[in-house]
Amino acid sequence: MKIIRNTILIVGFLSTLQGISQEILSKKEALEITLENNFGIKIANNNLEVAKNNKSIYNTGFLPTASISSGANYSNNNQTISRQDGTSTSIDGAVTKSYNASIGLNYTIFDGLGRKYNYQQLKETYNLTELQARETIENTYLQLFTTYFQIARFSENHANLKEALAISKQRLQRAKYQYKYGQSTKLELLNAEVDVNNDSITLINANQQLSNVKRGLNIILGIEKEVNYVVETDVEFINELNFEDLLQKTIANNSTLKQNEKNIAISEFNIKINKANYLPSLGLNTSYGWNKSENPSTSFLAASTSNGLNAGLSLSWNLFDGGSTKTNVANAKIALENQQILLEQQKVTIDNSLKNTWENYQNQLFILKAQEQNVLTTQNNFDRSTERYKLGQITSIEFRQAQINLINSKTAYNNAKFDAKLIELQLLQLSGDILNVNF
Repeated sequence: MKIIRNTILIVGFLSTLQGISQEILSKKEALEITLENNFGIKIANNNLEVAKNNKSIYNTGFLPTASISSGANYSNNNQTISRQDGTSTSIDGAVTKSYNASIGLNYTIFDGLGRKYNYQQLKETYNLTELQARETIENTYLQLFTTYFQIARFSENHANLKEALAISKQRLQRAKYQYKYGQSTKLELLNAEVDVNNDSITLINANQQLSNVKRGLNIILGIEKEVNYVVETDVEFINELNFEDLLQKTIANNSTLKQNEKNIAISEFNIKINKANYLPSLGLNTSYGWNKSENPSTSFLAASTSNGLNAGLSLSWNLFDGGSTKTNVANAKIALENQQILLEQQKVTIDNSLKNTWENYQNQLFILKAQEQNVLTTQNNFDRSTERYKLGQITSIEFRQAQINLINSKTAYNNAKFDAKLIELQLLQLSGDILNVNF
């Protein structure tokens, strides 16, 4: 496949911006700015950070829990006590004080392997989020270069329109001289004026269209940028593309397929997590405590202090939970089956999209070559028409038609060139290879 290069210096930018130095925004610079500032990519990166936190060991239940507690109590009561021998004692303002402090540790030794599968599911969820972030970046790549090449397309068409306007102005000037010296009719002059006006209107509309699409690029870049810049208009096609390689890469790397594979893995772990409820759980708890009390004279003990270590094991087994675990397991299996069906559907859909896009790409490359030949033909015809018009051998209408044919062929060539490149980018996205291309 032939590498097609067509670099055109963009001249005649917006007339109000003429004379101002124009900045060149390269494809590489646009990509760097987008990766740093694009709003969608920022959100995707934040979601990835959340998934990273969720898969941490601190969120799995594998670590023990520890707690410290302490307290103090004070009471002031009027008390009356009666003894076995019939005597009694009354005290007003009997004060009781008590203090306690403890540190405890709890750890689940076994929970039916629920924690293990939950941890593995969290890791797969992180991998899924990573793929989702990758898909966001791929889509942003495609969106960025679709808009970037749209600017390049409009820029080249704008340059062609400005060149056409310059030719029309020269023709108008010639018509004025010819009419002044009686070498042409008033109709020739009026036709030339109309063509200049029409070309001017077309150029103004092209200016506005170019400015609008540049503002659209600003949204993708995530910055506010003045429209007084130019872009690279050269296009290079990847000459080693072939359908079989693209098909293999698509099966192995397509973001949508990879995400569905992760969803299947997550669903499989969800079944295991629910099945863990069928098994018993074993827990360990231990604590070290300290207690002290100060009692009034009505109490048998004036004061007491105690401290020590306590430890225990707890075993629980939910023999029957009303059937909720059985229901959850059955539903999880159905969810897994749905994910597997969805994967098969996506494989068929993406395979069909790849074939259609590849065929479209081949057709567009053929159209590009044909339009390239058309430009050479119409340019040759226009050059000959220009000479014949100067010699008075053809009318202004015939000259105008040759000029329009040249403009249309150049526009068609530009459209074919950038359309082919955008289809190529779609192929790269389908194959999961768009992030590996150097722009």
